[in-house]
Amino acid sequence: MLFLTLSQIVGYLISIIIVLVIVQFVLSLLIAFNVVNMHNQWVAAIWRSINALLEPILRPIRRIMPDTGAIDFSPLILIVLLNIVNIIFNNLARSGLA
Repeated sequence: MLFLTLSQIVGYLISIIIVLVIVQFVLSLLIAFNVVNMHNQWVAAIWRSINALLEPILRPIRRIMPDTGAIDFSPLILIVLLNIVNIIFNNLARSGLA
């Protein structure tokens, strides 16, 4: 029962991180195409906050991956890895209940 609860908590945390990665991606596109301006304090604060939360997670992935130029695939790799971890935790929690 405890492992099922732990699995659900990890699942929620993984969902939050995935949403942050998607928000970072969309915001980076909006900044790149000059839809939103970094001189806006609200936009700059959100950008810095999201980067401060995700950079410690993305930095090791970026170190391992080869340089692909202008395209950063580390957020995609992070989402895939987090989904794999979520699947493993869910399967372990279900097998512990049997």
